[in-house]
Amino acid sequence: MKIAVLGGDGFIGWPTCLHLSDAGHDVHIIDNLSRRWIDTELGVQSLTPMDSIQERTRIWYQETGRRIHFHLIDLASDYEIFKGWLRKERPDAIVHFAEQRAAPYSMKSDRHKNYTVNNNVNATHNVLNALVETGVDAHLVHLGTMGVYGYSTVGAAIPEGYLPVGIDTMSGETAKQEILYPANPGSIYHMTKCLDQLLFQFYAKNDGLRITDLHQGIVWGTHTAQTRRHAQLINRFDYDGDYGTVLNRFLIQAAIGYPLTVHGTGGQTRAFIHIQDSVRCIELALKSPPAKGDRVKIFNQMTETHRVRDLAELVAKITGARIAWLPNPRKEAAENDLVVRNEQFLELGLNPTTLAEGLLEEVIEVAKKYAYRVDRSRIPAVSAWTKDIEPVIERDPEGKRLKSVG
Repeated sequence: MKIAVLGGDGFIGWPTCLHLSDAGHDVHIIDNLSRRWIDTELGVQSLTPMDSIQERTRIWYQETGRRIHFHLIDLASDYEIFKGWLRKERPDAIVHFAEQRAAPYSMKSDRHKNYTVNNNVNATHNVLNALVETGVDAHLVHLGTMGVYGYSTVGAAIPEGYLPVGIDTMSGETAKQEILYPANPGSIYHMTKCLDQLLFQFYAKNDGLRITDLHQGIVWGTHTAQTRRHAQLINRFDYDGDYGTVLNRFLIQAAIGYPLTVHGTGGQTRAFIHIQDSVRCIELALKSPPAKGDRVKIFNQMTETHRVRDLAELVAKITGARIAWLPNPRKEAAENDLVVRNEQFLELGLNPTTLAEGLLEEVIEVAKKYAYRVDRSRIPAVSAWTKDIEPVIERDPEGKRLKSVG
C-alpha cells in the first residue's frame, strides 16, 4: 500500500515508518517537525542523538534500498497544501500521529493549552475534511489514548470503545443501544483526543469515511527490529518531565543514579505497551480496515496494566535505585484500578511483549550509553494541573538546591 504517516518523525511515528517500509509499503512522512521545535523551546534534547529526518531516511535507503519520502506540511494550518498533496498522491491508508502528545506539556500554561487544542483538533479535522473533498477513500488509522476513558474505578472492564446501555423509553420499556464509552479526560491533551472521537463518529456516519481509532496505553522501550539496523536509525528517547513516559523515566533515572520520582501514592494504575508491539498493532489495524459505511473501529492498544509504585519498586530492585515520593502535579485520584479489554488485537494475532527484566535492562543500557547527554535539571515533572497545585510541586528531588545559611 501507499501509506501516509502523519507525524512520522515522532517517538512512535518514526519506528512505525520503518516497520511499514520494511514490510514493503510505500511510506510518505508528512510532518511539520514541531516536536523538534518543542525540544528547543524546553531546552532539552532526546537522550539518543537524532539526525535530521532527511538524514534518517537517507540512511534507511542506504541500508535497505527502500525510500521513505518526506513532505514538510503543517496539517493544522496548511489545509490547501495537504489537500493538494492528497489529491495528487491518493494514498491507500493514512496513519495519524500528528498531534501534540504530552499531557504535562498541554497543562504548562494557557499558551500551551491553546496550542494543543489548535494543533490537535485542527489537524484531525483538516485530514477528515480533505478526505471528503478529494474523494480519496483512504483508511484512516488514528493513534488515540487510553486516557479518553479516564482512570476512575467503576468495577468493570473497560470495553473497546463502545458501551452497551439500556435507555428507559416513554412507554416504560428499555431500549438497548451502544454508545461511545463516556469520555473523562484528565488533561487538555486527553480532551483533544476525546474531541477527535466525536469528529471520527460524525465523518464515518455522514461521509462514510473508513476510520480506526487506537486507544493506546503508555509506551515504553526504545528499540524496534528496524531501529537496531544502524546507529543513525535510533528512535528518540524522552526523559524530561513533560515528554518522558513514566517507565522510561524510571529507567533513565536508575541509569544515572537519580531517585525514581513517584508522585502521590504511586497508586495510579496505567496501561502499558512496548514500542515494538505498538508498531505491530498499527500494521494489524491497517490489515483489518472497516468497510465503507461501518462505524468507527476502536481498539484498546495495550498489553498489560501496572501501578506506578509497583514499577518503581521493580526498577529499584533491579538497579538498586532509591525512590523519592513527591507531591503529585496532576489533579487525579490517588489510587485507581484499571481493567481493560483488548481481545481484538489478540484475535488478529498480536503476541504481546510483556514487562521482562531483559527488556528493562536493554533500555537501561541505552540510557547508560547516552547518559552524558542528560540535563538533570530537566528531569523533574513541574507542569501543574491547577494554580492551587503549583506551590507544592517539588523541583529538586535530588536535594541539591543551594540552601540559605543562618
